[in-house]
Amino acid sequence: MVDLGAQYRKIKNDIDESIQSVIDSCAFINGPEVKNFQAELEEYLNVKNVIPCGNGTDALQIALMALDLKPGDEVITADFTFAATVEVIHLLGLKSVLVDVDYDTFLIDPDQIRKAITPKTKAIIPVHLFGQCANMDEIMKIANEHNLFVVEDTAQAIGADYKGNKAGTIGHIGATSFFPSKNLGCYGDGGALFTNDDALAHRLRGIVNHGMYKRYYHDEIGVNSRLDSIQAAILRVKLPHLNEYSSARRKAAEYYNQAFAGISELKIPGMAADSNHVFHQYTLRVTNGKRNELKGFLESKGIPAMIYYPVPLRKQKAYDTGGYHDEDFPNTNKLIDEVLSLPMHTELDDEQLEFITSSVKEFFN
Repeated sequence: MVDLGAQYRKIKNDIDESIQSVIDSCAFINGPEVKNFQAELEEYLNVKNVIPCGNGTDALQIALMALDLKPGDEVITADFTFAATVEVIHLLGLKSVLVDVDYDTFLIDPDQIRKAITPKTKAIIPVHLFGQCANMDEIMKIANEHNLFVVEDTAQAIGADYKGNKAGTIGHIGATSFFPSKNLGCYGDGGALFTNDDALAHRLRGIVNHGMYKRYYHDEIGVNSRLDSIQAAILRVKLPHLNEYSSARRKAAEYYNQAFAGISELKIPGMAADSNHVFHQYTLRVTNGKRNELKGFLESKGIPAMIYYPVPLRKQKAYDTGGYHDEDFPNTNKLIDEVLSLPMHTELDDEQLEFITSSVKEFFN
């Protein structure tokens, strides 16, 4: 699904030098590389504050911790996404309220957000799934009308643009992951938070560091969540390539789109109106009921294919709180039976793409 080895070989000398420089300095925690990466990411995103942390799940949890939510407060998010988004809600004693997504774009449906608001609703977490932004204009309008916080889950969409703004910089807080397979990935765990609100940024910086704003003075309950210097050094090398990586992914996606245009049983990824797409995943919908057969056929040829995601969050054992009705999730119900993601990364070449697409065509012929 990804080829991190080939990507590394293209920037090997720079990566190796950056890692060696951290080892030579012995500044492994909160060293200069972390501060430099923070500043460079702020410039890239055009955001006032970046707060690095240990991973993307921590980023989401820390964001919610900074909002002074109380146990039982409700947070609205998408039913069709990875579990980390609701995991942190439940860890903090909050209540997740799950809503349906758009069938074409896989993104949270603002109309369903509006219907789900109650007096206990305090926040919305739009997930910029698979590499493009949710309808942030409408989401921010809803949030402003109801005095709600917006935390953007940007783990799959760093570098995507929404009407001239980078994903994660539109809501009150953005959260992202630098997991190795992400569009901007390190060689271990890593994450970050973004905000243009200086007061929130101050709060976030304390929470990531044991609730300390002054060493050994703990003003609030925090966590220990740090981006280590070696990972920051790797990310500093890769950040200048991020736009290039996004372009390579778009090129591969366009190859797929053209190849599959004539296959009636396939629906190619829908494009959101106001966002470009950085294609963290390239996700098809197989509409003839043979998704699993196609997956097996591709794997028999050595082509990996993944199902993101086979079970909606409302039906996961850990998060099944009851009270949901299947008829309220028509799009999610279809997607879990239809979606199939093909290899998508920066190193796909025409030979590989031709083999993958011809194999898909062979299955349907």
